[in-house]
Amino acid sequence: MDILAPHNTPFAVALAFLILLLVVQLVGLGDFGPDFDGDVDVEGAHAADVVGGLASIVGLDRLPLVAWLALFCAFFGLLGLSLQELLDALLGAPLPAAGAAAIGFVVGLPVTALLARPLGRIWPHDETTAVSVDELLGRRGTISIGTARRGSPARAQVTDRFGQAHNVMVEPHEDASEFIEGDEVMLVRRDEQLFFAIGGSEPFRLTY
Repeated sequence: MDILAPHNTPFAVALAFLILLLVVQLVGLGDFGPDFDGDVDVEGAHAADVVGGLASIVGLDRLPLVAWLALFCAFFGLLGLSLQELLDALLGAPLPAAGAAAIGFVVGLPVTALLARPLGRIWPHDETTAVSVDELLGRRGTISIGTARRGSPARAQVTDRFGQAHNVMVEPHEDASEFIEGDEVMLVRRDEQLFFAIGGSEPFRLTY
């Protein structure tokens, strides 16, 4: 199989984009992002209902947008390459890139929506209406992805008083400190969406 052949271009691009998303996530430069908000700011309640309805149909209301894109790219890319390989073996020639991409898109959307529903039930969400963001101050968590240094945050998972998990970006409170994956930390202050933390066992008096 020649992934870089012209008839496979849409699927090679989709898989390359998927790899880029995974690399950014693994090195801690980004997050899978917030959940899709169906209450978008558009003119008229009918337009908002249409947008929310479409998001629900394709599963965008179940997963963060970037996670949904990663799932779609994976299925679209693998399905397309498999389809082209099968047609080449059976008919002696694959479909043109545009035709194969159209089939992959039409099949990929409902399958992605179908897979997003069970994944959405177990996916950790960054936000909850149960608590305010400031209520996470004083809570302990664990560095889950990356290494946290001053000026270079890492992702940490923190559980609120209701047991809901939150993924937040964390830097050390002290300039000389550093936290690696698996370290326990305590959130002690916040600057917009960025939290600052100390080691989980260190004493600290919170100031708001």
